[in-house]
Formats: sequence, C-alpha cells, structure tokens
Amino acid sequence: MSTSSPEAVKKLLENMQTDLRSLSMECKKKFPPVKEAAESGIVKIKTIAARNSDILATLKENSSEVVQPFLMGCGTKEPKITQLCLAAIQRLMSHEVVSEAAAGNIINMLWQLMENGLEELKLLQTVLVLLTTNTVVHDQVLSKAIVLCFRLHFTKDNITNNTAAATVRQVVTVVFERMVAEDDRFKDCITKAMLVAVSSCPMSTSPFPCVSLQDLCQLVNADAPYWLVGMTEMTRTFGLELLESVLNDFPGVFLQHQEFSFLLKERVCPLVIKLFSPNIKFRQGNSSAASPAPVEKPYFPICMRLLRVVSVLIKHFYSLLVTECEIFLSLLVKFLDGEKPQWLRAVAVESVHRLCVQPHLLRSFCLSYDMKQHSTKVFRDIVNALGSFIQSLFIVLNTGNPAGAAQGGPGAGGQGGSLTTQAAFEYRGTWIPLMTVSVQGSAKATYLEMLDKVEPPSIPEGYAMSVAFSALLDLVRGITSMIERALAKEEEEAAVRREANPDQNTQHDVLTSVSLSGAHLVWEEMVSACWCGLLAALSLLLDASTDETATESILKAELTVAALCGRLGLVTPRDAFITAICKASLPPHYALTVLSSNTANLNKAYSIQGQSVQIISSSSESHQQVVAVGQPLSVQPQGTVVLTAKNIQCMRTLLNLAHCHGVVLGTSWQLVLATLQHLVWILGLKPGVGGALKPGRAVEGPSTVLTTAVMTDLPVISNILSRLFESSQYLDDVSLHHLINALCSLSLEAVEMAYGTNKEPSLFAVAKLLETGLVNMDRIEILWRPLTGHLLEVCQHPNARMREWGAEAVTSLIKAGLAYKHNPPLAQNQRLQLLLLNPLKELSNVLHADIRQKQLESVLQILQSQGDSLGPGWPLVLGVIGAIRNDQGESLIRTAFQCLQLVVTDFLPTMPCACLQIVVDVAGSFGLQNQELNISLTSIGLLWNISDYFFQRGEAITQELEREEAALQKQAQEKGEPLNRPFHPAPPFDCLWLCLYAKLGQLCVDPRPAVRKSAGQTMFSTIAAHGTLLQQPTWHIVVWKVLFHLLDCVRKSSTTADKEKIESGGGNILIHHSRDTAEKQWAETWVLTLAGVARIFNTRRYLLQQLGDYFKAWEVLLDHIQSAALSKNSEVSLAALKSFQEILQIATPVKDSAMPTDALAAMGVPPVLIDPLSAPGPGRPLLRSDSMLERLTSYNGAELQAPPPGEESALEDAALWWSAWNTWYRTGTDSTRPPSGGTGTDRPSFVPSQPFLTALVQIFPALYQHIKTGFSMEDLRKLGVILHGAVSIPISSDASPFILPSYTEAVLTSLQEAVLTALDVLQKAICVGPENLQVMYPAIFEQLLLFVEFSCKPPQYGKMETKHVANAKYNQIQLFTPAEWVALNYVPFAERSLEMVVDLYHKTACHKAVINEKVLQNIIKTLRMPLGLKYGCPSESTWKLAVSSLLKVLSTGLPVARQHASSRKFDTMWPELANAFKDFLFTKSTPPDNVSIQEFQKNEAIDVEVVQLISTEILPFAIFIPKDFVGQIMAMLNKGSIHSQSSSFTEAEVDARMREEFSKVCFETLLQFSFSNKVSTPQEGYISRMALSVLLKRSQDVLRRYVDNERLSGRCPLPRQQVTEIIFVLKAISTLMDSLKKTQPENVDGTTWAQVIALYPTLVECITCSSSEVSSALKEAMGPFKDFMQPPVSRVQNGES
Repeated sequence: MSTSSPEAVKKLLENMQTDLRSLSMECKKKFPPVKEAAESGIVKIKTIAARNSDILATLKENSSEVVQPFLMGCGTKEPKITQLCLAAIQRLMSHEVVSEAAAGNIINMLWQLMENGLEELKLLQTVLVLLTTNTVVHDQVLSKAIVLCFRLHFTKDNITNNTAAATVRQVVTVVFERMVAEDDRFKDCITKAMLVAVSSCPMSTSPFPCVSLQDLCQLVNADAPYWLVGMTEMTRTFGLELLESVLNDFPGVFLQHQEFSFLLKERVCPLVIKLFSPNIKFRQGNSSAASPAPVEKPYFPICMRLLRVVSVLIKHFYSLLVTECEIFLSLLVKFLDGEKPQWLRAVAVESVHRLCVQPHLLRSFCLSYDMKQHSTKVFRDIVNALGSFIQSLFIVLNTGNPAGAAQGGPGAGGQGGSLTTQAAFEYRGTWIPLMTVSVQGSAKATYLEMLDKVEPPSIPEGYAMSVAFSALLDLVRGITSMIERALAKEEEEAAVRREANPDQNTQHDVLTSVSLSGAHLVWEEMVSACWCGLLAALSLLLDASTDETATESILKAELTVAALCGRLGLVTPRDAFITAICKASLPPHYALTVLSSNTANLNKAYSIQGQSVQIISSSSESHQQVVAVGQPLSVQPQGTVVLTAKNIQCMRTLLNLAHCHGVVLGTSWQLVLATLQHLVWILGLKPGVGGALKPGRAVEGPSTVLTTAVMTDLPVISNILSRLFESSQYLDDVSLHHLINALCSLSLEAVEMAYGTNKEPSLFAVAKLLETGLVNMDRIEILWRPLTGHLLEVCQHPNARMREWGAEAVTSLIKAGLAYKHNPPLAQNQRLQLLLLNPLKELSNVLHADIRQKQLESVLQILQSQGDSLGPGWPLVLGVIGAIRNDQGESLIRTAFQCLQLVVTDFLPTMPCACLQIVVDVAGSFGLQNQELNISLTSIGLLWNISDYFFQRGEAITQELEREEAALQKQAQEKGEPLNRPFHPAPPFDCLWLCLYAKLGQLCVDPRPAVRKSAGQTMFSTIAAHGTLLQQPTWHIVVWKVLFHLLDCVRKSSTTADKEKIESGGGNILIHHSRDTAEKQWAETWVLTLAGVARIFNTRRYLLQQLGDYFKAWEVLLDHIQSAALSKNSEVSLAALKSFQEILQIATPVKDSAMPTDALAAMGVPPVLIDPLSAPGPGRPLLRSDSMLERLTSYNGAELQAPPPGEESALEDAALWWSAWNTWYRTGTDSTRPPSGGTGTDRPSFVPSQPFLTALVQIFPALYQHIKTGFSMEDLRKLGVILHGAVSIPISSDASPFILPSYTEAVLTSLQEAVLTALDVLQKAICVGPENLQVMYPAIFEQLLLFVEFSCKPPQYGKMETKHVANAKYNQIQLFTPAEWVALNYVPFAERSLEMVVDLYHKTACHKAVINEKVLQNIIKTLRMPLGLKYGCPSESTWKLAVSSLLKVLSTGLPVARQHASSRKFDTMWPELANAFKDFLFTKSTPPDNVSIQEFQKNEAIDVEVVQLISTEILPFAIFIPKDFVGQIMAMLNKGSIHSQSSSFTEAEVDARMREEFSKVCFETLLQFSFSNKVSTPQEGYISRMALSVLLKRSQDVLRRYVDNERLSGRCPLPRQQVTEIIFVLKAISTLMDSLKKTQPENVDGTTWAQVIALYPTLVECITCSSSEVSSALKEAMGPFKDFMQPPVSRVQNGES
C-alpha cells in the first residue's frame, strides 16, 4: 500500500492525532506549553483533513506547524517524550510531508540532542530517514546532518560508533545517488529544456558531493574541512573507507563530471601517495629508534585501506589517472619486496591478485606503459615481481627465517613424524604448504578485508605463496582467454566475410587487418612482457610442486601460454615454455641437447630484458614417487634414470599440447618430439605394425623397472601418442611440414647415434613418420618427398634394426599410397603414381641385402594387389625388379625373378607397350646375373615366351607403339631435339624385336657355357620363327648390329679364352674331356653361332639380297668363316667349313646356262680383273663393299650400260662366288702353310686335322662350278699350293689308327681322294671348256707329278719330323711318345696320281700347251726317281707302275717328239730320257734277299721290255734323235751286254743271279745296230764304232781281272759269279769275231782292229784256268783269231816295240 493512497493518508492522520494525544498526555504535568502545542496541532490536523482534498500536500505546506509540537517535545530532553517525538517525526518523513523549513528545524533539534548525548541511535535513525526519503535537506542543513553523524561516530559507545559509521556511509551514498539521479534527469531533457531545468533546478544540491569529497580528503589529511563545519575529530581509517566506498560505488560521477575528475587528480591521488610514504621507506628489520617519528612505521589499517583505495582507483579511474596509476602500480610492486613486512607483502599480493583477475585492465597497462617509449614497463614489472616474490619465498624462508623453515618442514612440529598429505611446494629443503585461497578467477582477499584489525595479523605460512600462485594462474588464464576469444571472433568474422563476398573482400580486409594488427601488437607486447617472469615462476613452482592438482594447474598454465605464443607467432617464448614442459617430463639433469641449447637461448632473452628474474635450476631432491627406472637414450651407456609420477604427468601435458595445439607448434615440434622420444625410450615402448608404439622390453635394457601404476598407464600413453599423430591429419600444410621436419631431424639424430654400435637404436621417429604418412594419405603429395627422402637415408644405415624399420616404413607407405582411394584416382593422376613409386626405385641404390629383400617382397605384393592398375608406373616397377647385381646373393635374385615371372605370365597384356622393351631388358639382366644358373636359363625361356607374345599380339602392339612414337616425335620436334630411342629409325615394333635380339646376343656371350648355348638356340630359333615380321630395313640392323656383332664378340672371346683345364663343373658334375677348358666351351659357342648365322643367310637369302649391302655382309660372313676355319680348335674349324659348305649350296637365282660361259670375256673384261684381291691371313682388311658389277662397270667406263636384271644378278653372284673363292684360298693357304720355326723336337703350334683338310678340299669342286668361267692360271697355281700343302700334312699318332688304312692295304685316305677329285673336276672342266682354259693342262700335270714324287720322297711339313707309317707301330707310339707325327702312306696316292698323268697325257699329248711346256720331259724327270730307286722304292709296285707308265707315255709321246724334232721343243727331253733309262736299267739298289727266282725273272723281263722299246721306238729313228742321245743309248746297251758285277766278295755272294737274258738282248741290240749294214750317215757309223770300242775295252778288263784272280786264288775255285762273267765275255768275244767277219772291212775302224788284236794275248793267259766251262768258252773265243794271222808290217811292228 503506497503512502499516498486514501487509506494510508487516513491512517497517517489517525496516527498523528494519536501521537499528539500521547504527547499531550505525557507533558500535561511537567511541560504545559508542549501540551498546548500538541492540542492545537490536533485541531490543525483535523482542520486540514476536513478542508482539503489533497491532504498530503497541505500537510507538507503546513509541516513547520505540524512538526512544531514534536520538536518542542524533543526539547524537553525527557527520554520517553523524546523517543515518542522522534518516532512521530520519522512517520512524517516517511510520508514525505516535511518541508525544507521543517527539515532545517528538525536537524537543528537533532543537533541539540546530539550535543546533549541523548537517544543517539534514534537520532541516527531519524537523520537517515530524513535524508533517504526525499531531497528536502540540502546545503548547510545537509552538511549539519552529516557532521552530526560523524560526531556520533566518535562517541564512547561502541554500538553508537558502528551505527554512526554505517549511517555516514549511507548518507554519503545517498548524496551521490541524488547526483546520479539528477544526471539521469538531465539526460532525458532536450537541450532547451535542459537550460530551463538548469536554471530552475535547485542547483544547491549539485556542488554538495564535490565539496563533501573535498572535505573528506581534507579530513583524512588531518586538515580543516571547508564545508563540513563543526567536525571535531576524524580518523584516517574511516575516511579512507568512506573514500573507497564512494569511489567504488559511483565511478560514473567522477568520470562524467570534470570537477570530480579534478578532485580525483588533485586531491585523492596526492593524498594516497602521501599516505603511502611510510610504507615505501620502511625496511623490515630496522629498529624503531632509527625512524624519526613513530608515525613513520607502516600502519596496517591505513596501509590496507590505502591499497583498497588504490585497487578501486586503478579499477575504475585508470583512464583518468594514467600517470597516477603508474605510480600506484610501481608502489605495489615495491611492496612485494622481500624487505617489506610479511603482512604488507601479503596485502600487496592480494592487491596484485585483484589486478590479475582483470585481463582488460592488464591490457590497458600494457598499452599505456609497456608500449610507450619512455615509460616504465609496468605490466612486465608486475609479472616479474610476482615471479621474484615466489622465488623469494623459497629463498628467504630458507635463509632469513630458520625457525620458520624448521617448523615448516614436512611432518615437523609434532605431527607424529608422518609425511603430510597436504598440498605443498618443496624446494631444496624449503617446504611451503598450499592453501585454497579463492575460487579460480576471483580474487577473494583475506587481509584486505580485515577492516576491524588494528594490529597487523600473523600471516599463516604458505598464504602468500598460495595467493601469488593463484594470481599467476589467474593472470595466465585471464590473458589467454581474453586473447583467444578475440582471435576466435576475428576468425569467425573473416570466415563470414569470405562467405558473403568471396571476391570483393580485399579492400575491407586491408582495413580490418590494419585495425587487427594494432590489437595484435598489444597482445604480442603483453605476452612478450610477461613470459619471462611467468616462465621463471611457473618452472620453479612446477619443480617444487608436490601436489598433483597444483602440478596440473601449473602445467595447464604453461601449456596455455605456449599455445598462445604459438598462435601469436612468438617463437622464442613458445619454445621456452615448451622446453620447460619438456624438461619437466624428463628425469632431472637428463642430457638432452635440444633442450639445453634452447635454455641457453632463453637466458640470453632474459638478459636482454634486463630483469632480475633468475631461472632457478631444477632441484632433484623433490619428494616424488618414482614410477619407472629405465635406460637413457644416449650413445654411451650411462646407467639408469628414474621417472617420477610428475614426469609422467608432464609427459601427458606435452602430449596434450601436441595433440590440441599442433597447428601452432611450428619449429618446436622438434623439442616436443625429442622429449617424447626419450621418454618413450626410457619407458621401453617399441614400435609395432603401422608405427604404433607398444610396451615391449628392449633387449639391452634389463635394468628397466616399471611400477604397476605406470604399467597401467603405458597403453594409455601409447594410445595418446598414436592419436597425436593421427590428429596430424587435421593440421594445415605448413604445420604438417613442421611436424615432418621435426621427425626427420629427430630421426637423423637417432641415425647418428646408431652409427658404430649394434645397440638397439631409437625407432620412435621412423615409426611416427610412418604413422603420420599413413594418416595423411589424402594430401600425401605435399609431404611425400621429405618423408621418403629421409626414410631412404635411414634405409642405408649400417645398423640392421634401423634399416629394417626404414624399409618397413617406406614400403608400407608406398603400399598404402597405392591402395588409397585418391581423388582423382591414381589411374588419372600419373604424376602422383610415379611420385609414390619413386622411393621404391630409389631403394635399389641401397647395397644392403635385407633392404633389397624387403623392397622386392613389397614389389611382389604390389604386383599381386595393384598389378593391373600400375599403368605408367610399370617402368619404375620393372626398374626395381631389374636392379639386380651379382654381389647380391641368390635369395634376392630369386625373389626378384619371382616378380619378373609374375609380370611375364600375368601382366604383359595390361602394361603399356612402351614398357615391353623394359621387360626384355630386365629378363635379359636376369640371364646375365651369375649367382644362379637356373634363373639365367629360365630367364632365357622367358625371353622366348615374350617373343611369342610379341608374335601373337603383333598388330595391337604395333598400333600402340606407333601412336606413342608419333607423340614422342612431336615432342622432340617442339623441343628441336632428335628423337632418342635405341635402333632409331627402325619402326618401333621392329625395335622391340631388335632389343630382344640384342639381349639374347648379350646372353650368347655369357661366361657360362650353358647360358650361351641356351641363348644361342633361342635367338636363332626366334629369328627363324618370327623373322618374317621384321621389315626389310630392320633386317639390315639384325645382320649388322645383332648377328655380326655377336659373331665378333664370340670370335674375340673364343680366341682369348683360357686353356687351363677345369676340374669339375661346380658340385660333383664331371666334365667331358672335350669341354674341360674354357677354350673348348667357347668353341662350342662359336660353332653354334656360326652355324646359326650361316643358316639364316641360307634360308633368308632372297630377303637379304634385297638389302643394299648384301655383298659386304657376305664378305663379313666369309671373314668370320675364315677366322673360325683357321681357329686352332678342330671342332670350330671343321664346323666353319660345314657352314661354308652350307652357304655354298645356295642355288644361284639365275642359271649358269642363262649366260654364255665367257660372258665376262665377251664384255671385254680381262681375267685379271676378276682375280679377287688376296690378303694375308685373318687380319686382312675387308674387301671394298661395292659390288662386282660396280667394279666391272667402272672398268669399262661409258661404253658399258647397266646390263639387264638377269645379268646383273649373275654379276652380283659372280662377285659373291669370287669372294667365297678368296676366302677359301686364304683359309687353305693359312691352314696348310707349314710351321716356320722349330725343329722336330718342338711340338708344332698347330697341325690341321684330316677331317678339316678333307672338308676344305671337298668345298672346292662345288665352289669351282660357280667360278670356272673366270678361273685363271694364277688361281690354279694357288689351288695347287693348297692341295700340295693339304696332302703334305702329317697325322698325329693318336689319331692315325682312325684315319690310316693298315699298311698292307693300298687305299687312299679321304683327303687324298678329295684332292684327286678336285684335280679331276678341274681337268674335266678344261677338257670341255673353251680353248683359253687349256693352257692350264701343264699346270695340272705339274701338280700331279708333284704328287707322284711322294711315292719315293714323302713331302716334308715344315721342319717337322715324321715317322714313316711303316715304322710307326701303333702301340709303341701310344706308349712312348703320343706327340709323334706320322706321315701318311703316300704310295697309293702317288700311284693314283701317276695313273691320272698317264690318262691325261694320253688325251693331251698333242696339245700345243703340253708340247710347249715340256710336259713329257717333266713326266720323265719325275719318273726318274722311282725308276732310279727301283728296289729302293718304299713300295715295289711303285717302280713297276713307273716303268709301265713310262712305256705308255713314251709310246704316246715319242711320235709327237719326233714330229716336232725340227722345232727343237723336245731337245731337253732326250738327255732326261737317257738318264731315266740309265737309272732304271743299271739301278744302284739291289733286290731284296727274299726275291724268288721267278720274281727275279719277272723283273728281268721288265728290263728286257725297256730294251725292246729302245730297239723298236728309238734307235730305228736315230736320224730324228740327237747324236748324243744315241751315243748314251749305245753305251747303255754296251754296259748291259756284259754281266755287270761288283768286285766285292760279299756282293758277289749276295746275288749270284745273272741277268743273262737282259745282257743278251742288250748285246744283240748293240750288235744289231753296231754293224748295221744300213748305215746311211757317217753319224750312225760313228755310233757303231764308239759302241764297239767300249765293248772291247770292257772285255779286256774282265779278262785281265780273271787272270789275276785265278793266279791269286790258287786251288780255290773262283766265285760262280766271276766264272759266269768270264764265260759270258768269252762268248761275247766269239760273237764279236763272227760279226766282224761278216762286216765289210771298210766299215771297221783301224783302232777297232787294234783293240781286237790286243785281246789275244790276254786270252792266251787265260789258258791256265782250271774251270772246264771257261776252257770250252775260251776255245770258242780264240778260234776265230786265226783269220787275222798275217805277216807283220815292219813299220808298225817297230812302232809297237
């Protein structure tokens, strides 16, 4: 119910009347005037009530009268009356029916009561009601009212004092509230109304608060007030309290009104500063005597109230009082000094705490002071002061107050010695308990609220620390949350802006960023200013903290500051806080270089800021529960380290920091991860699959001990660690890079540390790199290079465990990367796919086998899982498979080969055709590796499979390759470079084949024979099977770059191969003697290769002939055949000839008949030109490659036009055959040339085998068919040399049993057959050939005659000693000298040759060339040797054949000779013939002993045949025959006509057979021709005379010798031989005598007679002989002499005497 309602008014009236009545009653006796006044008052009220409608207003107007009775009642000073009156007055006041005048009267009356000390509490109540109900009291009245209250405050009564104090406060508040209300009214008025209001308002109220405040200051300052007149006394404490309440409750008044602001600056602040002075000057521990006045000592109540005022001033009026606040704050900082009293420091800390919970205020400090140039760094000082304060608590307690220290020790002070569980800080023996002082975020002070205390209270131990601790935490919390909120808001706005207008936001952004940068500067300055102090304090507290909750708070604070610094980009402070947490996580004094280097930098930072903050080194004695003991991660073993529960707690904070604030860590990831690595190591966590860490004991760390507490924690920590790296997927790219870099450098350290030791390395970094990579697959590109680059380095580490993890990480990442569903998919993002596969390739450069094994295993897995989708990655994968080296060992190569087999069997169709070439290369490289023979052989099989694939898919591959080629060509043209591709410009598909052939070619010259053989067979098979696919120009490359190149290599290797015997072929395999040296093994390869190439030339002849340089190729092939044929290895040389034969069996495209045989001659080409160039030996330069046709046309010049196509090919052909002939000739020459040096004792270097020579000679007839048209004498001569050489070559004795017929058989060897066949072919060709060929007859004769000589004089092969086959007993040869050489049995060969000579001569005797070249003479000359040797011939048949041949030849030849007598062409033949007869008929050789009589007679018959030939064919034609010859014949007949016997006894004994028949025939012939009556020329007569004289002389000699012998022998009979001879001579003499008788005397020469007569005395002497036969013969001889007995002629006789 309101006071103005009718009921209320009615009630008021009733009450007033009741009050007046009561007053009247009370005063009736003692105070009649009062009674009257009361009664008149009743009347007055009634009247008012009756007359007026607005009763309250009327009452107010008449209030002076209405109040008067009550004032009078108070004046009575009777307690009862006074109380009644005051109650009534209060009722009136409460109904606001008191006017100003009445109010003044009331105040005056109250003043009197006060002075009289009556009803003090009631007075205060009344004043309060009066002032609070309305504003009627003002100016002096108000002043009086306030003074009244003040004075009541200083009574003796405590209750009154306190009530008065409360009233004063209320009154002052009322005054200021009035002012606020007035301000509000002002705001409502418009300006005009405001002016009116200003003039009409009772302005008197306005200056009152101002004056009252000024008086308050005066009073506090102990000066007289200006307005509050009547004040008798005043305390500073009360004044300061009032001042504080006014400032705290009405800050608006001061801020809005200049006069108040002025007062603040000019009165309040100086007052505060002045009152502070004793506190500033005071130093604890100074004696009171030293201070001049006791007032100078700090006084707790004032000091405390001053600080409260200062708090209010700073809180509300900071903006007005910037300078003053600077002073206040500086004072505040000073009060924290250790030299100040404890209570003062406590109160100061509470004040600082109050500031710390107001972050915006702190921000203002920073703006106003720290960021101004010449200003105090107030904010920094506050924080540093707090820090120093906390440090001082530990230090001061420790030194200045030993008792405190003792009593503060844990468990001391009679607490039963048990450890306290109270939260506390403990540092180096100083123990400070921790109390709960206030709720977080509010500064509830204890000592600042002790307004009733006069003496400084005793501060409990730990209180100051607790407040300071709370202040620190609140400071951190406040600043960080303020800045974080602002940053979040900023980000939100920016995001909104970006969404609203993504394009036109640049200008706005610039503006906002300018304003923001201002804000950021303040924040950065705040952090920069406070971080050092904070860090120093928090680190110390963290070290000293023994309570988990406190530790948690400290860590949280450090974490938030670190995160904030990170967000603001302040690297040094961020790193400093992180370092602090890191250090706290590790055991004390743990040597970790990252942290120690960082600390050094921090110290520098402090000194720059010039502060006295010390960073206290951590103490290790804190009483902490040890939860783990482990090995430190260091190079040298250092014993063990312990981890406490606090370490683990810090570690969790570190994890939390990394997890939640990874984005802002930047370079400090390094610190965080380094620390985590060490902790993980000490706790013994080891990486498992995917990089997650699992608890596992290190092998080297048996000393690791974990409590159950930490054991349960480990999985959690491990989990958090994994989550930490999983959360890296939410980091931005830059932060992710920081993380990766940190992990990499951490890993590098681990790598460094692991060098040179086989200790378990730290795998933390590698494992975490793997984990980070796996969770960031979606943006793997940005971190792939640094990540894999580092892991690849790890893979090269010597420590196996390190390597293994590096490889595990790389391969897992690659496999995961390939399996991940990228967007766009890998198939469309080739660059990414190649990027992912690249590290796999890089692993190939690592030499460690375990890494390669891992790499290849992962390739196998990739092929199995992603093989179909590799696409452009194939070259890399194949590169990895193919990167095998021989030093890697079998298992690696086997794994790699598995991969290759998988590729070839499954993936050839899916890979780009461009990669097929790589597949070929890789397969080839497996063939070439030498670790595992089976793999090499299998890989050759793979190449065959690949070639089949090419064949089947030829068209598709060709199309794809050509498309690719076109693209590459285009690129190359754009770059202006030539297209770089092997075998360019062959078509791409052909190039594929060429690569395949080139690879097989390399394998064909592998060091291992099995590989060579397999590769060779495969290569020639593929060329044979699939060669049709190749285009013509490609064949050119196949021939030159593949086949000939291969032949070159094989030839080179074969010629340089080792001749050392190989014992066994690896394992227990025995090697056949034909393959037991490298040389023999290479021989097999050479054979195979040459045969293969020859076969290709044979089967693809037509194709190859269309190539431009077929002739040149043919020449090269022949050169290879030649060098192989001249190889010292019989297998190779024989095979070469087989190849030669093969290529010569090629049918000529144009039949020989299509061209006249002498076409070349018809074209005017002399035979010389066709004679191919000869060159010495295998090293000869190649022939010019221009074709034969070119040589011919260039020779003929302009006249010769190109012949029609048929002829051209014939000419081409001719050139080819001549080239072949040259090769054959050179081969023959070189192989049959006898060794030059050495005697028979040296083993000759090499002697070609019989099969080889046979094959060589057998080639000639076939070859001759093609070259006969141009075959010249010179060629024939060359042929002869070769044939002669071939036949002369002996056989090795160990081969002889297989080649030689037994000696008894007169059979030719196959070589001899071949030689004769060759000559036969030749002579038959000459026979049917043109005239110009027939000049070759003599040469053929010459050759055959050479062979005839072999019968008696086997050919010598150089200086080599050979045994005659007759002496070579096979068994002996093999027993003693296996190296002997056996000459062949040449007799059958010579005899066959001789037969050929006779036949040929028979055909060609009349031929001009045969006559001119004296063939007959040569035949005779050759036959002389066997004829002369006769019995001395190796074979009896030889001389017999020689004789019969001679007879046949002469029968043909002599008529021809006689025909051409005039031309003298046969002149030289006759002496030769005479010698031949002589040598044969009078041979020096004796017949063997075992010749039977019949045999002898047969032989004699042959002699007789010869004499008969002379008598029938020669002597009758003496006129055509030279005289000398006839003389020689005569002499011979003479000689033959007498028994020729040697004089030696022994010989006479050896052979007593006389050639009587022969002598007789000789003699008869001699006599027949000597005394021929048909003498027609003197010449003939001369011959006869000469014959006679010889005959007579012979007879004389025989007779004389007989006589002498007879005389000497005495009675012994003479040998039969001599007797026969003498008888024969005697018979001859008788015959002679008979002949002489028949002849005309004139025909006989005088000398002949003399000789005849001279015989007589000798005959007479023979008469004494004892032999009856001789006697009878003597009679017959002497008988005819009687016809010569005549008288002597004196002159002659004289002459005789």
